[in-house]
This record gives sequence, C-alpha cells and structure tokens, in this order.
Amino acid sequence: MNDELFAIEDITVALATRLMEEKGMDMIDALDAIYNSDTFAKVVDKSTGLMCQSDAYIYDYLNHEIETGKMG
Repeated sequence: MNDELFAIEDITVALATRLMEEKGMDMIDALDAIYNSDTFAKVVDKSTGLMCQSDAYIYDYLNHEIETGKMG
C-alpha cells in the first residue's frame, strides 16, 4: 500500500470513531455516512489538499455536511 492509502484509512478510522462516540452511530452507519459524503470524495481527491488536513478539521467538515443535510 502506498502512503496515500494509509492516510485515507487513518482518516476514515478517525472519522468513524468520532461519529460513533459523538453521534452514537454504529460502525456501519458511520462508515456509510463517511463513504457517501462529499467530504470523503474531497479527501480522496488529491487536488483538494483535504487529505493533508488534521482529522479534527476533516471531522468538522464532515459534521457540518451531516448537520446541514448536504450529504452526497
């Protein structure tokens, strides 16, 4: 695996953990929310630079997307 895949996996784990802890989601719902979000699409798109941001920053981005109902 390359560094980008490791980074994406680490980000995904961090996001899922926070969704489960803070929003009471189970793992399936948390991963579904992540993988179907515009946030995740931007994380995997290297041109956005979002992959290089902190987990907390990305979580805030995702959380805003969830709370405003603007899921992908």
